[in-house]
Amino acid sequence: MSAPTGERTRAEAGRPGPAAAPAALAAVRALQSGSRRRLLAATLALAVALVLGMGVRVLLGGYTVTVPDFFAILGGETIPGASFIVLQEKLPRAVAGALAGAGFGAAGALFRRTLRNPLASPDILGVTQGAAVAAVGMLAFGAGSGSGAGMAVAALVGGLAATAVVLGFSTAGRSGGRLGGGASAGSGGLAGALGGTTFIVAGIAVATLCQAVLSGAMLSLNQHDLQSAAIWTAGSLNAVTWERIVVLAVLLVVLLPAGGKLHARLAPADLGGELAHGLGSRPGRTGLGALTVGALLAAAATAATGPMAFVALLSTPVARGLTGGRPSLPVAALCGAVIVVVADFLAAEAFGGARLPTGVLTGAAGAPLMLWLLVRSGRRS
Repeated sequence: MSAPTGERTRAEAGRPGPAAAPAALAAVRALQSGSRRRLLAATLALAVALVLGMGVRVLLGGYTVTVPDFFAILGGETIPGASFIVLQEKLPRAVAGALAGAGFGAAGALFRRTLRNPLASPDILGVTQGAAVAAVGMLAFGAGSGSGAGMAVAALVGGLAATAVVLGFSTAGRSGGRLGGGASAGSGGLAGALGGTTFIVAGIAVATLCQAVLSGAMLSLNQHDLQSAAIWTAGSLNAVTWERIVVLAVLLVVLLPAGGKLHARLAPADLGGELAHGLGSRPGRTGLGALTVGALLAAAATAATGPMAFVALLSTPVARGLTGGRPSLPVAALCGAVIVVVADFLAAEAFGGARLPTGVLTGAAGAPLMLWLLVRSGRRS
């Protein structure tokens, strides 16, 4: 017996018609196209903002430089007074701020996507503090002048050591703590193996320990080194040199492309650990590599400018807001660069004769954001 006409009509209505699949596919493609356009627009806008910010940092302020004079100086012409200020103070600060901000921003994006926690940032989890301890330790033990390649190597070692300690404590005693990409790590990803709260608490504990060690190390410095270290640990571009800039640039040329590839490979994990594992992704291994590269980026930036507070934490949510929630490492890196360059200009020029360390302003801006993220995370929980 055939079904009643009304029931057959309702069944056919609930079944997608022949045009439904193409229409759905077209809608998905339109959404992806719009997302790509927004991503491209955000990238271009931030690139323009960075160039303008660096121009303002170099040309304006207490000592102004005209555009023709600036290009004449770059061309090799010597202008009394202006040449020294541009080449030895303003331009190095602008370039170092952009490079360090990009490193911090990219590191924040890698930590955030790997651990899937809004508070997952190298400046919260002890990475930058570990890098600072190692760099200041060079001065405390007379191992070097604290500049150039020696400080960069020490900071890289310190940042990686802090990351390893956090990983060790956060996975200790956990049955799903294997990070090699096996079943547990592959199905739950690195974030599932670690547990968001466990990793955050371990990171904050290591950061606090590093801060205590840093304070003790600074007490052993002589008066001259103590003053320099105090300004540097606040996050300052005062002592930046072209040697540090070259070292930082070389490290970023290697680390940023590697970080970009790892960040893209973590995309399947956004769909869930089990689905990512079914698609052939290994979020455990990829995430461990992403954390390593992120730690190196943050440590390299710290070696050049000091532990710049909350730049990594600020960059990622700002970047996601500009891209409509889509994770993007280049946008996060550009956000970090713009934040540091603008903060350095304001710290040097907006308070009259008082020239504040750049990290003071980034910390003042990042503290309210961190409190807001804590409140929002508590509400979601």
